[in-house]
Amino acid sequence: MLTILFAAPKDWPEYKTALPQELVQAGLAAQIIHAPPSNAAAVDYIIYAPSSPLQDFTPFTSCKAVLSLWAGVERIVGNATLIQPLCRMVEDGLTAGMVEWVVGHVMRHHLGMDAHIVNPDRNWRPVPPPLARDRHVAMLGMGALGAACAHALAGLNFTVTGWSRTGARIGDIDVQSGKGGLRDVLAKADFIVTLLPKTPETENLLDSETLASAKRGAVLLNPGRGALIDDDALLAALDTGQIAHATLDVFRMEPLPKDHPFWAHPGITITPHIAADTRADGAARALVDNIRRSEAGAPLLHRVDRARGY
Repeated sequence: MLTILFAAPKDWPEYKTALPQELVQAGLAAQIIHAPPSNAAAVDYIIYAPSSPLQDFTPFTSCKAVLSLWAGVERIVGNATLIQPLCRMVEDGLTAGMVEWVVGHVMRHHLGMDAHIVNPDRNWRPVPPPLARDRHVAMLGMGALGAACAHALAGLNFTVTGWSRTGARIGDIDVQSGKGGLRDVLAKADFIVTLLPKTPETENLLDSETLASAKRGAVLLNPGRGALIDDDALLAALDTGQIAHATLDVFRMEPLPKDHPFWAHPGITITPHIAADTRADGAARALVDNIRRSEAGAPLLHRVDRARGY
């Protein structure tokens, strides 16, 4: 019988039904515990959230994998005691939520919906928006979430260009890389979507210099990581009209402090980190599928590359 340590106490109420059911359906005999046993070497798998009280993985000498409930791993990947394989969360509900948030907010700005929804003067403005095929989207980050969003927008006839570390083409999406590639992608983008992980290379990627290279009047959407953007540089770019609007779902500090200038800026829309949430049913299936694969000797899915940080 497998021993699974569910080391995310705040999340257990969401998983207490779904996770045991998925284990049974997968034919896996397992006991789920909620605190490290006296014999920590008896733990086969750890289900984890970076906010968990568990921070020392040293005693878990027989643990086959640490399975995170979060898509982001920047708060755990640097833990020197974590030598076990680490897998990030990828599941259909999380991906679908991100796609819907990104498409919804791109379409809001593409169609100019604010001018019609917020129209206190009752002005009649019969000006149609451009067609999607005449708009360019820069997708910064072409991992599982970025690629899904890119293909959804391309399916609506937007011209989408990706930017990633490798620059490898993904399906019919052209993907650039490097500093020169980033400048080229930004220079033609009407919409910029940031879905990169937080690493030393991506922190403050969108600073004053990078934002100055963007197409004037572009709209910025950040559902990725707050630290990707230099806050002061963004405010300055909004004040000059270099960036027309920013819709932000993630921030350096969360909840966003009430005195942060983002709240009062007319060119910023704030959503409270809701673009993509992990749904327990889908996440439980993903967790159990990875455990099943591991027990069958198959490679773990979504294993984190420590050198890259994601």
